[in-house]
Amino acid sequence: MTPSAHLDTLRDLNRNYIRSVEEADVTWFDAHLADDFLNTNPDGTLIDRAAFLAQIGRGSPVKDIREHDVKIRLLGDFAIIHARTTYRKPDGSTGAGRYTDDWQLRPEGWRCVSAHVSRF
Repeated sequence: MTPSAHLDTLRDLNRNYIRSVEEADVTWFDAHLADDFLNTNPDGTLIDRAAFLAQIGRGSPVKDIREHDVKIRLLGDFAIIHARTTYRKPDGSTGAGRYTDDWQLRPEGWRCVSAHVSRF
């Protein structure tokens, strides 16, 4: 696969990651997270794959999540995705944040190995 094809795949994975948060799509995450996945939540807690899947299944408290300024850094069989987000808070006001997702190309394909989410 060419670097361009990997970038196309990673762009698609990134879009679906955000969509899956919005839609509480645990099935998508189950298929695309590494077994050793870790996530840092906006409150600073670090959770493992099982806790993240449970968290996703409960649904996000924020809605209309959109990604902006996506930057994908392809480093061989590893990729880092940085982006800014906007969303609607439960009270209807708007919010923003940033995320960094780390992806590794494994025999079964690209898998997200870690994520870090911040809100401001």
